[in-house]
Amino acid sequence: MADAAEEALHGSWDQDLADALDSGGSDMEMERGITQVQEHSAQHRAKMWKIALNVSGKGDSLSPWDGVLDLPEQTPIHNRSQQLIDQLGLSEEESSDMVSDVESVITFYCKSRNITFTPELSWPHLLKPLLGLMLPRSDLYNCFYAVMNKYIPRDCVPNGRPFHLFRLLLQYHEPELCSFLDTKKITPDSYAINWLGSIFSSHCLPDVTQALWDIYLQQADPFLIFFIMLVMLVNAKESILTQEGDGKEEIIKMLEAFPSLLESEDVEDLFALAQYYQSKTPLSLRKMNQNLFGSSLVALKEEDTDLSQALCLPVSVPEILQANQLQQDGVRFFVVDCRPAEQYNAGHLSTAFHLDSDLMLQNPSEFALSVKSLLDAQKQSLESGSIASGEHLCFMGSGREEEDMYMNMVLAHFLQKNKEYVSITKGGFMALQQHLVDINVEGLDSSYVHWIVSTSGSHSSLSSADGESLSSPGDGKGVKSLVNKMTFALKSKSVNVKEKMISFIENTSTPVDRMSFNLPWPEKVIPDRHVSSSDRVGKPYRGVKPVFSIGDEEEYDTDEIDSSSMSDDDRKEIVNIQTWMNKPDVKHHIPCNEVKETGHMFPSHLLITATHMYCLREIASRKGFSYIQSRQALNSVVKITSKKKHPELITFKFGSNNSAGVEISAVERYLIPNAGDATKVIKQQIMKVLDALESS
Repeated sequence: MADAAEEALHGSWDQDLADALDSGGSDMEMERGITQVQEHSAQHRAKMWKIALNVSGKGDSLSPWDGVLDLPEQTPIHNRSQQLIDQLGLSEEESSDMVSDVESVITFYCKSRNITFTPELSWPHLLKPLLGLMLPRSDLYNCFYAVMNKYIPRDCVPNGRPFHLFRLLLQYHEPELCSFLDTKKITPDSYAINWLGSIFSSHCLPDVTQALWDIYLQQADPFLIFFIMLVMLVNAKESILTQEGDGKEEIIKMLEAFPSLLESEDVEDLFALAQYYQSKTPLSLRKMNQNLFGSSLVALKEEDTDLSQALCLPVSVPEILQANQLQQDGVRFFVVDCRPAEQYNAGHLSTAFHLDSDLMLQNPSEFALSVKSLLDAQKQSLESGSIASGEHLCFMGSGREEEDMYMNMVLAHFLQKNKEYVSITKGGFMALQQHLVDINVEGLDSSYVHWIVSTSGSHSSLSSADGESLSSPGDGKGVKSLVNKMTFALKSKSVNVKEKMISFIENTSTPVDRMSFNLPWPEKVIPDRHVSSSDRVGKPYRGVKPVFSIGDEEEYDTDEIDSSSMSDDDRKEIVNIQTWMNKPDVKHHIPCNEVKETGHMFPSHLLITATHMYCLREIASRKGFSYIQSRQALNSVVKITSKKKHPELITFKFGSNNSAGVEISAVERYLIPNAGDATKVIKQQIMKVLDALESS
């Protein structure tokens, strides 16, 4: 009787899980419920993972292949396949079929990607947790390929970029541990290449790996693995530091085995800690390295920072300016300007503390006093809640390599003292100047915040990156001209801007009063209006080829401008989804997923009005609310295309037509169910707009 009741209860839970998966739900409560159940149905887990990997209903990718196993490395591939199956402890009959599936998957992947198989590759381990789902061969390959494409970072090889990035992350949070490993000449790739290349499946027990993947795939954040790796090292910090007398190889062997100590019940705590460390890390780590993950069409750029030469974690100017203006929690920066006194006095970020790096060699005792003043000032600003306060020290130089040599020595000094949360402003003061010019808002008056000030409290002129002044010193309009070049603001109904006088602690004999306002990050506020003849840009659209068209998208697209990523540094308006859907001017509502260049997808809604297309991106932590991710005029749509292999993936290109041809200004991609119907109504609305333009 008890057995029957237990079976009925288990069956009821199975049905509830199946219903939740069919609905596409993937919230954290469902994930926790799933991970807390001791016995997962392989069928339900398979369904959940296929949804998370976006391969549900995908066809057989192996169908074009003739199935011939004839690579020069076929024997090592077969042996590796047999080893993977042997680790699962299956019967001989089951093993035989699985070996064939694994060998086929590995062979086809190597052939299609032109990869030479070697026994030390870590990615074959990815098949182990997938094999436990009892998937047919086609689904096994689709899931494997999706994991490889989305979650295994590019350049995951010895001395590769992901490992230099992880070292900077470790140094940021645990400088003492990082220094110890550096002293032993132990680099992250020596112990973590299999962690990263197999998402821990190389060392964790199968049930632990599956529990870990349950949450990891639902989180859909590939960068989270760096923080999981960090937690593993932080938790073992004491035992690592006691290995001072051990040899390099012994320590590496110990480090590499850490994941094997994990148990299923540890997984939820592991993710909670990983998310905590993620919240204490500058977003620049992610934004500057987005091309590590995702489509292979987005390669690492040659001009990307060489992380192997980075002294510490670089942070972008926009993040520095945003953090202290907007965030009460999370990362806030205490900016330390390390330029010579004359440069600092001529003009500096209004919230920056001055630490003359030249003093380190010229006057060590005065430098030591300055460092003490800096740390005291940081502590006082935190206690007072000043806009300049922050736990995280961010050092700013001039941006010129030859001038920043002493600043690098100052940075090294703080790192040697095992000071956590130490970063550097990417591009230095030059990047700050250029950024303020780039986002300058026209029509300013003197009531808006002044970011750059001189020690006397007056405004200083901005210089461009090449050193040319951006304002004329002889200009009789003086202050107004400088304000237009140096300041920006946002007029917002939702923000009550109040003038405040804040005294900033500086390394001077007396504090200097600064005028500051608690403003959100600037956006140009464009009032809603209907289309008119004045909206025309360049020549009329009708009859101009090939301005507006709907067709198939080529596999390699040259217009790789992602408008949503361009606005990632802006503060976006939060709105109620239902309220916006019910607006009288909304003609069509299209549920979809916004697709980034990196392959990341975000549940979203396209709203079509008479003149515009809005993208509302759902906020995971606030049900029913979304960000206004983009707002595009329908008369700026120049092309709508779809992938031949994935007709539901729709690309919108926006731009204008001029004498030189069509200029693409933005590209947005969406995964739209019933894409044909959706693009039809959008096209009809666009044609109405174009007809109105022609007849006006």
